[in-house]
Amino acid sequence: MSRLRVVLDTNVLLSALLFEEGRLAWLRRAWQDGILVPLLSRATAEELLRVLKYPKFRLSPAECDELLADVLPFCESVSIDDPPANLPPCRNVDDRMFLEVAVQGRADALVTGDADLLALAGAFAIPIITPAQLRDRMRAHEE
Repeated sequence: MSRLRVVLDTNVLLSALLFEEGRLAWLRRAWQDGILVPLLSRATAEELLRVLKYPKFRLSPAECDELLADVLPFCESVSIDDPPANLPPCRNVDDRMFLEVAVQGRADALVTGDADLLALAGAFAIPIITPAQLRDRMRAHEE
């Protein structure tokens, strides 16, 4: 069985990392078990690092490092040297980096709960799906 190559937007990735018993905890197990491979670029990794430092999470530097150690070794780095030109326009320009990683990394899906990204699902060559839809795909992939 081939591993699913996925771009997880920052909120999805954070939920899987921060809430070990939360509704997206299964995602962490999926990448640790080699069922899926999260794809990251420099920009998406920098955003993850920035968001982990938000005061509302109250994470120490050591806790941030621990969380990063739970995901980074399982990720594949995607270089965005020449950003794709034919991407659909994003309502939120900050979301463009996820589309770029999906294209450059030849992702099987971009996983998000973000309405701005989900609105692009029909206009983007790579499936843009919710975590629940990914879970359904993974179950079908196993069969």
